[in-house]
Amino acid sequence: MILEVAILNVKPDLTQQFETNFKRASPIISSVEGYRSHTLNRCIEDPGKYVLLVEWDKLEDHTVTFRESSRYQEWKALLHHFYDPFPTVQHFQEVPLQ
Repeated sequence: MILEVAILNVKPDLTQQFETNFKRASPIISSVEGYRSHTLNRCIEDPGKYVLLVEWDKLEDHTVTFRESSRYQEWKALLHHFYDPFPTVQHFQEVPLQ
């Protein structure tokens, strides 16, 4: 399993519209092959900052299957204009502890 982590800084006064659009965008990402789950978390200290966590079966499910799809273009149209600056996305693997 791969964990995608994105810190999303939403432009001031657009958080409600962003959250509304994110709800509309959620079925888009959840329909992609290799998708497992996602959560969106708002920062308490900085209400314009969010953390998006997405679980994928493998890295390519996000970087190729999703990002090279028409569904990504829909996602992008709904969400990308809210960000300033544009988010950096990183991917993580679980470290076995036993």
